[in-house]
Amino acid sequence: QVQLVESGGGLVQPGGSLRLSCAASGFTSDYYAIGWFRQAPGKEREGVLCISSADGYTYYADSVKGRFTISRDKDKNTVYLQMNSLNPGYMAVYYCATKDVLCSGYVQHYRYWGQGTQVTFSS
Repeated sequence: QVQLVESGGGLVQPGGSLRLSCAASGFTSDYYAIGWFRQAPGKEREGVLCISSADGYTYYADSVKGRFTISRDKDKNTVYLQMNSLNPGYMAVYYCATKDVLCSGYVQHYRYWGQGTQVTFSS
């Protein structure tokens, strides 16, 4: 059974940084994609970034270019989302999810999801 566990969310000040982690387990193949999504209050879940062994990394949200990066530690089966220069517009629950082989920015393409980690801001 594939399982994804996010961590690293919390309270951050405007201009601050956070690194989210997505620990994955249960894969039967090395060819899978891990996507990061976010869901702000009252809004639909949207794709942010994705990484896969087949096609590298892909940005799905223009607003995070230059602020967010994605990386993978294969030995730890963990994908990281480094978020810099944060502002309250990035407050959301951040989810990681997985699908076969190639990245996608569409929620419905992903089969397994983590429970999410909340990013909030202090004044």
